[in-house]
Amino acid sequence: MNRITVLGCGRWASFHAWYQIEKLHNDVTMWGRGDSYFVQLKETRKNSYLTLPETLRFSTDLQASIDFADTIIVAIAAQGLQEFSKQIGEYKPQNKTFVLCMKGIDQNTGERLSEILRKNIDDSNHICVWVGPGHVEELTAGHQNMMVMAGDDKATVKKLINMFTSPLITILMNDDLLGVEVGAAAKNVMGIAAGILDGLGQSSLKGALMVRGCYEVSLLIEKMGGNRMTAFGMSHLGDFEATLFSKNSHNRRYGEEFIQDCLSDDIGTAEGVSTAKAIHVLADKYGVVMPITNTIYSILHCNGSKKHVINDLFEMVKQKEFDYE
Repeated sequence: MNRITVLGCGRWASFHAWYQIEKLHNDVTMWGRGDSYFVQLKETRKNSYLTLPETLRFSTDLQASIDFADTIIVAIAAQGLQEFSKQIGEYKPQNKTFVLCMKGIDQNTGERLSEILRKNIDDSNHICVWVGPGHVEELTAGHQNMMVMAGDDKATVKKLINMFTSPLITILMNDDLLGVEVGAAAKNVMGIAAGILDGLGQSSLKGALMVRGCYEVSLLIEKMGGNRMTAFGMSHLGDFEATLFSKNSHNRRYGEEFIQDCLSDDIGTAEGVSTAKAIHVLADKYGVVMPITNTIYSILHCNGSKKHVINDLFEMVKQKEFDYE
């Protein structure tokens, strides 16, 4: 039995706490800020997706939660990591392994999540990223899944994969931390694009979206110093495909409702909204042409026209399918 701390109490944090206990039989503490949602979760041990095990501990003490375990899963909103990682750093953790189970890039700085955390903790700690296709509703129903993990230390990644793989989830290893993070984040933008196609009654273009989207993301990853093939792995293409066709995808639903001007009160803001801004910043910085990302950025952040969104998404002009030069 391993000791695991989960920092966060939202949908994915709750899933990871559930998974660690129900499927891996680990000893788990979940940390939350002590707001009304956390109090209710602690009292009922239920949310819209699952029922949490009776053995799960709840804590509002961040230092005690960090001290509790050597392996710490972080699952919060990506745009909140800048400030939260500073709080973690104040407690000067030593020899811990932080597992980022979240997708995103800082919309103001263009920093990857591992970069944000690394600048606030010392080098005795390791950082891994665990992402890939999957929806909580399907996982808790017992639908088998495959995901991917990358990190700053190969031995640590291998150890975690052995710890966290189960009959429910198979975890693959990828050596390209940069590509995994960028691909996972960009998937949320493509998810919004998929929803827009659904909302416009143009779902047949999802095949083109998948191909062109992966291609432009692969170019960005390569320009940033990663392996362009990572875009065609679990962190991007695998997750992207699950998002394209799933009724459970938050980003896909957001895109569909956004283009139809009927955003539901319960949907909130999808992670892909801020990520579109972040990827736009990176594309500009590295000089990568990304028509799909730029179109989503334009209509979400710059009051861009929705009228010609299909043409804008794919730049409907004569061009090569791929530029291999």
